[in-house]
Amino acid sequence: MNKYLKYGIMGVISVALSGILFTSRYKKEVTHPLRSYEDILHSGVLRAVTEYNSISFYVTEDTIDGLHYSLLQAFAKDKGLKVEFTPEMNQEKRIEGIRNGSFDILANNELISSDREDSLLFTHPILLSRQILVQRKPTEHNDSTHIRSLLELAHKTIHVVKDSPSILRIQNLSNEIGDTIYIQEIEKYGQEQLLAMVANGDIDYAICDESIALAGINSLPQLDIETAISFTQFYSWGVNHHNTALLDSINAWLDAYKQTPAFEELMTKYYTN
Repeated sequence: MNKYLKYGIMGVISVALSGILFTSRYKKEVTHPLRSYEDILHSGVLRAVTEYNSISFYVTEDTIDGLHYSLLQAFAKDKGLKVEFTPEMNQEKRIEGIRNGSFDILANNELISSDREDSLLFTHPILLSRQILVQRKPTEHNDSTHIRSLLELAHKTIHVVKDSPSILRIQNLSNEIGDTIYIQEIEKYGQEQLLAMVANGDIDYAICDESIALAGINSLPQLDIETAISFTQFYSWGVNHHNTALLDSINAWLDAYKQTPAFEELMTKYYTN
């Protein structure tokens, strides 16, 4: 069975992973002492939170893989650290875990935007991507549900992951077209599950990072992901506002590693269809 068609159990899988395969210290109501970079080096463990998807972090049979999993492992190896990963599907919980000290780093496709700088310190950019409209390909020439122009989004309902930065973009787009676009936030699923929901006809429209959509399009050929709703944007990792030493270490390493064949191989693996 195609992994994108099993979105109904993906939330259960991610919960099971965080509870069984990986150590999770995250509890929303608990504030942990913020660990300095020196504390992290002394402990030998870097605590990371990420999203379970086919770009960031995933498990296939007995193997763990993913772009951000592999990239952070490379950083950790260079610094003599081990990484403790916790998959978390909820965006708000990932960011709250960084704020309250449960995690040291948010290793995921995090959109760099001014409205999020109150929550995170962003590393130097890791990749470029766009936010795109996910819809089904038209079944006939005059398919009324198929969006051919952003103006046609007026009075349509778009589904997004809860607390997604896409919400602000949709609100701005609504102002740009001078009409209402309705937003429905989905709490228990990630972007890949929204792709499957659109493909299966459960919802008509969703917003997704283009990188996630491209990773799934071969498995879901009925989807149309040709309509961008944003310009190309920078994506990076995030750390706590007070952990500037960790940020500086990651940035220095990223600047060097991005010039290596190993980084090029990773990008080719995850972004070449």
